[in-house]
Amino acid sequence: MQIAPILAALKKHRMATFLIAMEIALACAVLCNALYLVTERVRLSHVQSGVDEDRLVAISLDGVTDDQAIDLAPRLRQRLAELPGVELVSVSSATPFGPQTTEMGFRIDPNDPVFHLQGHFYLGDANFARTLGLHLVSGRWFTPDDYAHVDGFLPKTSVVMVDADYAATLWPGQDPLGKVVISGNQTMRVVGVLARLVRPNPSPFATTNSFLMPTLPGTGLASVYLLRTAPGQAAEVFRRATAVISHDERSVIINAQASGPLASLRDAYFANARSMAMMMVGVIAALLLVSALGIVGLASFWVQQRRQQIGIRRAIGATRGDILRYFQLENFLIVGGGIVVGMMLAYVLSAVLMKQYELPLLPAYYLPYGALILWLLGQLAVLGPARRAAAVPPVVATRNI
Repeated sequence: MQIAPILAALKKHRMATFLIAMEIALACAVLCNALYLVTERVRLSHVQSGVDEDRLVAISLDGVTDDQAIDLAPRLRQRLAELPGVELVSVSSATPFGPQTTEMGFRIDPNDPVFHLQGHFYLGDANFARTLGLHLVSGRWFTPDDYAHVDGFLPKTSVVMVDADYAATLWPGQDPLGKVVISGNQTMRVVGVLARLVRPNPSPFATTNSFLMPTLPGTGLASVYLLRTAPGQAAEVFRRATAVISHDERSVIINAQASGPLASLRDAYFANARSMAMMMVGVIAALLLVSALGIVGLASFWVQQRRQQIGIRRAIGATRGDILRYFQLENFLIVGGGIVVGMMLAYVLSAVLMKQYELPLLPAYYLPYGALILWLLGQLAVLGPARRAAAVPPVVATRNI
């Protein structure tokens, strides 16, 4: 079928064609970004933490002074270890899906004066790795000589462990063991690579930019207690542990929002992400419905206006299939023009979202997905009016003669 007659017909309805094309353009821009946001939120909510979530309990304490911390950590750790169902107890600065704590700028080039990299440093005692169930990919675990007290923000140690995925990002194609990590005036060398250790607050920008530092419990490290439990005992252990702390350590406060079985903390952390994903799904559905209704309305209007022309075409030999293809191709061209503009608008909208809400820039491969959805939607929406047009009998052409 020739396109020239279709374009000539569209020129006679410039305003209607322009409005539908702009509606499609706006729909394309919003749809591509909404698809990206939904996909990212769903992907993020399924992130692998690298720890044994079902067997972990986190208890975060507030109101612990440095003077209290020196005595509190060994006393409370021993008391919690005696609880039924508890296998190991660790003291740390943070836990996956809990509050962000020791977020530090660092550099990996001694000659670079700028700390342009940002990572989360877990400060953990000697039980941290075993309590969480971490796995070593290469290198070694920390030795007793590696552990040190916190001085300022970080322990005065010369060694560090790093997440495997993050190590591949920092030193692509290289062995990370022995590499230098510099934060503040402290230089550390990588002695071990962990299979996986998600940061406390994973986001689309960063999920595993995590380091682990060997830290002695006491000053600066008596805020988060991690308990490894027997299978199926996490909820009961949490109940017993909070009861013990509330009874025995009345000078500290349990942070209820940052405490609980780790599986519950994970669910709570991603609750907003799930809500946003559901909201975006609703936006997508409403957007597609409005676009489809616009296409149906315009196509139905044009069919009504062109009944006599359609009858003439049928009278001179056009088949129902010819009429059907005409309206489908016409719609395809209108939607295609809107999609071209919409792809450009999609990047403009993505740049605004990136600036205002700190979201990554829209990947280009979402544009074909959005275009395909709108093209299919356009063809389905125009199908009903096109079938009615194809059903116009040739006799209509003679009614006004």
